[in-house]
Amino acid sequence: MIRQETLAHARSMLFVPGNRPDRFAKAAVAGADAVILDLEDAVGVEDKDTARQHVAEYLRDGHPAVVRINAAGTPWYDDDVAMVARHPCAVMLPKSEHADALVEFTRLLPDTPVIPLLETATGLMSAHALCHAEGVVRAAFGNVDLAAQLGIDPGDHQALVTARSTLVLAAASAGIAPPIDGVTTSVHDDEVLVADTDHVVGLGFTGKLCIHPSQVSAIRSAFTPLPESVRWAHDVIAASDEGSVTVLDGQMIDKPVVDRARSILLRTDLS
Repeated sequence: MIRQETLAHARSMLFVPGNRPDRFAKAAVAGADAVILDLEDAVGVEDKDTARQHVAEYLRDGHPAVVRINAAGTPWYDDDVAMVARHPCAVMLPKSEHADALVEFTRLLPDTPVIPLLETATGLMSAHALCHAEGVVRAAFGNVDLAAQLGIDPGDHQALVTARSTLVLAAASAGIAPPIDGVTTSVHDDEVLVADTDHVVGLGFTGKLCIHPSQVSAIRSAFTPLPESVRWAHDVIAASDEGSVTVLDGQMIDKPVVDRARSILLRTDLS
């Protein structure tokens, strides 16, 4: 099973359709911090059972992965839950809207790390409760589904800034890792990918979902602290004294600034 620490600090998570076992091994060596074997949107109704079997075989052979199961209330949910119970792994729960559903899932699989995917208006309005639910390691943002519900362009940064910031605040309030952003659907447009990633870095996200291996490198790079940020963090730590306030290059250095510096160095160490 993927360690919770790995999930909490993952900068890139790569989706792979569960009905394409020929791609599982390729995804595992693509450089992403975690691979998500998808039983939901990437798999047609006619392939749901076959995809579940492929994923079970992959997990049974000892390969670490996150599994995005089908949403609660769908015809495939119970079978998906039974499969991940037999083959322990981290689980992404799509269409997460109500904390009660997470509580019930955790009751059934108490040792399973959970990533709720918030991709509806109801889910975002419930972000505080969802992020505080037991078993939740980190939350993820479903920009494409939410944009479709709202009738807006999923690539419009301004239109979704409130939703994204709501999730960042909910995660911070719950004391869990900052959230992971949704996908960039422009697979071969590096400029769009970089712009999308830089935008969410500025909002407080620390990772992003990928739909193609070619996106992994740019995403990992964008979420890795720049050398000048690392130098600043080292200088802050060196200048600080626990419980006291000092000044560095004209900037007040107190506990919140030191905490930010330590966060930067932690992400650097995990690179």
